[in-house]
Amino acid sequence: MKILIVGAGGTLGRAVVAELGSRHEIVSAGRSHGDVRVDLRDAASVEAMFRDVGMLDAVVCAAGAVPFKPLAELTEADYLAGLQDKLLGQVRLVRAGEHHLRDDGSFTFITGILAEQPIVAGACASLVNGAIEAWVRAAAIELPRGLRINAVSPTVLTESMEGYGPYFRGFAPVTAARAALAFSRSVEGRQTGQVYTVW
Repeated sequence: MKILIVGAGGTLGRAVVAELGSRHEIVSAGRSHGDVRVDLRDAASVEAMFRDVGMLDAVVCAAGAVPFKPLAELTEADYLAGLQDKLLGQVRLVRAGEHHLRDDGSFTFITGILAEQPIVAGACASLVNGAIEAWVRAAAIELPRGLRINAVSPTVLTESMEGYGPYFRGFAPVTAARAALAFSRSVEGRQTGQVYTVW
């Protein structure tokens, strides 16, 4: 397969590249690194990326930023930042990318454990992750030509505990390599409308 991986240079993205790259052709994309550049917040940038990479068999997203702040400190701008980047960024990948996927191709997106297990200072992340998961289930019943769409919901990554550990007291982290297995399950499987939890 020819697989586009958005966020390929990040902690999870590198693990997904390692997992899928041994069997498939990988095109890496990111805001500042990769074979092609893309800003998920900008629809024109997403469309330009797909024009550059040509036809694909799968699109994987391991990117998306959300602010972590106490509820009382979250501003409308904070919420909009998370919505524009992680949520609408992945919606843009489908809107622009479905025309660049071959029949029976797939999208695999990233959410996270906070959709179901909230933490202090994680309200924006919970909002965004929950919305992505609901949208994936809805989009799955309408995508044409046998196209599939799933999401991967990992807990905090072992490799990210130095920075995110204080937010996730009591959570058991998983390695990026373990989370990457769920991306293979989505890309190389046949299910659609699924949220694969890695907790």
